Amino acid sequence: MKYAFLLLAASCSLSAVHAQWLETTITLDPGTGPCALCYNPQNNKVYCANDYRHNVAVIDGTTNEVIATLPAGANPCRLCYNPTDNKVYCTNNGVHSVTIIDGARDSVISNVTAGDSPGALCYNPTNNKVYSANNGSDNVTVIDGTTNKVIATVTAGSLPADLCYNPTNNKVYCANATSASVTVIDGASDSVIATVAVEGGENAVCYNPTNNKVYCVNEGANSVSVIDGATNEVVATVPSGTTPVALCYNQTDNKIYCADFNGQVTVIDCSSDTVIAMVTAGSALCALCYNPTNDKVFCANSAGNTVTVIGGGTNRVITSIPVGVVPEAFCHNPVQNRVYVANYESSTISVLRDSGGGVEESPKPQASSRRLEPTVLSGASGVRRLAPCVAFDAMGRRVANPRSGIYFVREAQAQAIRKVVITR
Repeated sequence: MKYAFLLLAASCSLSAVHAQWLETTITLDPGTGPCALCYNPQNNKVYCANDYRHNVAVIDGTTNEVIATLPAGANPCRLCYNPTDNKVYCTNNGVHSVTIIDGARDSVISNVTAGDSPGALCYNPTNNKVYSANNGSDNVTVIDGTTNKVIATVTAGSLPADLCYNPTNNKVYCANATSASVTVIDGASDSVIATVAVEGGENAVCYNPTNNKVYCVNEGANSVSVIDGATNEVVATVPSGTTPVALCYNQTDNKIYCADFNGQVTVIDCSSDTVIAMVTAGSALCALCYNPTNDKVFCANSAGNTVTVIGGGTNRVITSIPVGVVPEAFCHNPVQNRVYVANYESSTISVLRDSGGGVEESPKPQASSRRLEPTVLSGASGVRRLAPCVAFDAMGRRVANPRSGIYFVREAQAQAIRKVVITR
């Protein structure tokens, strides 16, 4: 059976169409412990680091099928992508190394020795370098993106926990969890240019390109420090919820979201660096992800085994979606507009779909000898012409009398995917 795409146009609201739902669940081997995700836009693939099995699963972004499983070191924990060389980097916390993966062939290129207990990663596109924060040795390893060789080791503060990159000033920021500081590294020389004192308990940093600021959570002080990207000075300290643990940036509305362990998401206006909302989002929050396609924030509730979706414009909860056990990492696939959720204890990956954007397609699209154009139908007569078909709404429910909205149409004799537009 083939499926056509049907749009019924009218003046009523289409807000119900922009819904999120659990599209599928990818089941990994038992006892896998998926803990980190990253997206490869060149090949439309998702990579998942598996803590317990010491490997990286590769998922096809179109079909959601696992297409490869690659060996990594012991306890792989974080991933990042290098678009210049189409490589994926995986820190192996148990063996002090970084595994480098070819993004086109899905094969391991190299295993590079890093510092003790490497964790967070970030990429510097200006100089084509990858930075690894080493929790156990209080330093940052710098890897050349072309040669796959370590070119520098930079001293950081105590227990470096997270990294982010500032492309405006070519700087890397390293949040040091137990030394109440952020180390600022020059991206060209790989030397420390500043150590910024903050309030304490830093375990996440996030860059705001609109205002050239870096936001750093202070877990022990229940606040977020704001650092000027040009001067390396703290320009504001914003109160957050209790025990803040994660950050993400919304470029559409110029907001920072800070999730705390007690279930609140603090929404910060980046122009004024003031709190504009406190959103109740679940329990034991641990990760955030922004979907720019539809201006939504996804929040992982590790205790409730759900993902809460927050509207970027409204600062309100849209829905809560049940996922696997202990969700703790995200990535966004903009091609199909999917959000992938790594569920640590159930060894699954939940795939969340958003009907408001992205590409709707068959897993195995058939080639066509001609360009397919929309079929334009008119009013009630157009609805009658759909009588031989079976229509479903965006949630997969059968609809006997289609009205306004987006539908999928199954036709027994359809030879290709086509678009149907009904005008009023």
